[in-house]
Amino acid sequence: MGADQHGGAGTRAHPRRPPAEPKRGDPGQPERQDDGKGGPRGYDGAKKVNGRKRHLLVDTIGLVLKVHVHPANVADRDGGQQLLGALADQFPHLAKLWADAGYQGRFVTWVTETLGWSVEIVRKPPRWVWWPADSEPPPLPTGFQVLPRRWVVERTFAWLGRYRRLSKDYEVLPETEEAWIYLAMSRLMVARLAR
Repeated sequence: MGADQHGGAGTRAHPRRPPAEPKRGDPGQPERQDDGKGGPRGYDGAKKVNGRKRHLLVDTIGLVLKVHVHPANVADRDGGQQLLGALADQFPHLAKLWADAGYQGRFVTWVTETLGWSVEIVRKPPRWVWWPADSEPPPLPTGFQVLPRRWVVERTFAWLGRYRRLSKDYEVLPETEEAWIYLAMSRLMVARLAR
């Protein structure tokens, strides 16, 4: 048994990785997972998100009915209109939608006038309220709060995040990402039927 000059018997020093070139950066780790993938992308200043947004229309148990993927610089209201644009005849029994506060305003009036559906905006409870000085304010809610009907679509996003291909924005085209979402939901439904 020989002794290594940097350690005990039988240990070898691992060769060092060559230094990174100053213009290219560290070759070991990418800057972002979707860096330089191409395709339409944008930046949403309100949510501080660079990339794409996914809009899902789900039923009451969270199964995807329709999906739309677009650059992040498109507002939620406009993305919702693009999602629901051609759905009036596809879902004749649909009568009510639940949506978060990003869809309030002209999206609600557009859905009511164009499609004839009612829209209920699910808002977070207010964190700050004005209260008279002579009375005691109510206690503020603490911790996680379940919002009515909003957890359904959040659970669907969690189901999609379990698939490696959908956990990050790997796709070049938004249509390819939509196809992967439909494929993942088909796999999930077939797995439930096989039980």
